[in-house]
Amino acid sequence: MKRRIFNAALLAASTLSALRAWAEESPAYETMEFDWVDAKRQRAVPVRLYRPNGNAATVPLVVFSHGIGGSRRGYSYLGQHWASNGIASLHLQHVGSDRNLWFGNPLGLVGRLQDAAQEREAIERPRDLRFALDQLLAGPLGERIDARRIVAAGHSYGANTTLLAGGARVERDGRRVELHEERLRAAIVLSAPPFYGEREPARILGPVKLPTLHVTATGDVIRIPGYWSGAEDRIAVFDAIGSTSKALAVFEGGSHSMFTDRPGTGGAELNPRVKVATKELSLSFLQAVFGRGSPRALDDWVDRHREILAKHDGAFT
Repeated sequence: MKRRIFNAALLAASTLSALRAWAEESPAYETMEFDWVDAKRQRAVPVRLYRPNGNAATVPLVVFSHGIGGSRRGYSYLGQHWASNGIASLHLQHVGSDRNLWFGNPLGLVGRLQDAAQEREAIERPRDLRFALDQLLAGPLGERIDARRIVAAGHSYGANTTLLAGGARVERDGRRVELHEERLRAAIVLSAPPFYGEREPARILGPVKLPTLHVTATGDVIRIPGYWSGAEDRIAVFDAIGSTSKALAVFEGGSHSMFTDRPGTGGAELNPRVKVATKELSLSFLQAVFGRGSPRALDDWVDRHREILAKHDGAFT
């Protein structure tokens, strides 16, 4: 009898160990891809959805916009982290400024990049966001999304897209270009460049009243053929935002592409530390927006990551 009990205990321990290993290997989310097409604009809008597993009736949603030359599969470290913590993340691919820019005749790369930065593409991007939201919420997965808790996020060109959807005012011929997405409750802005060709940032960004989180670095410099933007431009965007609820995190050193999935850029040691810090900070911001955050979360985050933060007025220090 004792041997049987002992063997049963071994079996239970082995089973528990296997279950723990499975839980560690099995992500708390599932990934789905859709190749949607906006028939009205005759424009493809491919997306990747990171959806939390679990029994929650509805979950919040982040809609993510990539930088120039990116894709729906980029910024996976953020999508995975948010979804693992109960927040769905819908990553868009903007076909006029996506990874396909890098293919083709190398001699035409500069022209392709310049075309992707033109106004027509900048306007189509927030329209991609609106279309993707409509598709998701109207489809079979829509019943799992809480339409009252939707946030936009983006990096670089995608940060501009996020701000346009968040209420930035752009006028042409004396009329406002209507790009504001009323369903958004907040915005996460990574490495936002100034709006190309616009000289009055406060007039453009003053109407953004949503809670906003801005993340950048002292080495966050944009260098592409025909265009250069220093790290001070990220601070200028933050200063021009009209929201009374905005926060800025500035890391010391780094690079503009450090916030993408690319490893090593901005420093082999700094890159993964910044990614961890950005994941944690963005999640704390989202939880605060959704009314689930701890009052101590921000102070605790600063204490954990103080070594890699830069000193800047208005920023976390």
